[in-house]
Amino acid sequence: MSSSDIFIGETIGTAVLILLGGGVCAAVTLKRSKAQNAGWLAITFGWGFAVLTGAYLAGGVSGAHLNPAVTIGLAIEGGTKWSDVPLYLGSQLLGAVIGAVLVWLTYYGQFRAHLTDPEILGAQSGEEGMVDKATAPKAGPVLGIFSTGPEIRHAVQNLVTEIIATVVLVLAILTQGLNNEGNGLGTLGALVTALVVVGIGLSLGGPTGYAINPVRDLGPRIVHALLPLPNKGGSDWGYAWIPVVGPLVGGAIAGGLYNVAFA
Repeated sequence: MSSSDIFIGETIGTAVLILLGGGVCAAVTLKRSKAQNAGWLAITFGWGFAVLTGAYLAGGVSGAHLNPAVTIGLAIEGGTKWSDVPLYLGSQLLGAVIGAVLVWLTYYGQFRAHLTDPEILGAQSGEEGMVDKATAPKAGPVLGIFSTGPEIRHAVQNLVTEIIATVVLVLAILTQGLNNEGNGLGTLGALVTALVVVGIGLSLGGPTGYAINPVRDLGPRIVHALLPLPNKGGSDWGYAWIPVVGPLVGGAIAGGLYNVAFA
């Protein structure tokens, strides 16, 4: 596939992935949303459908990696040229940024209503009124719409959780080619991958929110830091390295495991 195919497919596919995935987080989180408090099942299935849609759109163009961990795993396995890896990663990050901006535009009114609500502000600052920027928490009240965060902040556990979950994802993708013809599952692979993502969310997502994709976390976190959201609080950059490094390590481990156990 050409460089333009990779750029177009990965940018559009990742943008749709983040638009629908971030969109379900916004729908469940924000006041004046019809889906507020729909819960974890809505989020996990929403992200699964987001993966399904993004992968289906980009599959015939770029191969629908949509995730640097998948790209690294495929490069180690041998299915992707290392010379194409930077273009894949750059396109995925751009798509993630675009998708996060589209979430903000879609829920613009709900963001404003949520972030000016005295109850929300009081919970963040300890009293009603404006959030004091000097004492704002590391994670602002809508950061979870854009990026992930741990329920218990323990760097080693959080990193290991992301590594394990990403190994499951990437290994499941790599082994789709192990059929009688050896040519993968075609468009059916997008459905299988989506169901794997739902399973990971239900089983392994509790500790960290299962980033399992560096740009899924980094791109929207950048957007959160830059957007003119009132009283948005911090972007928790102290945690931001874990959902980037963990999935990259997990993708590399999965690629190595595939070569040892399945190739």
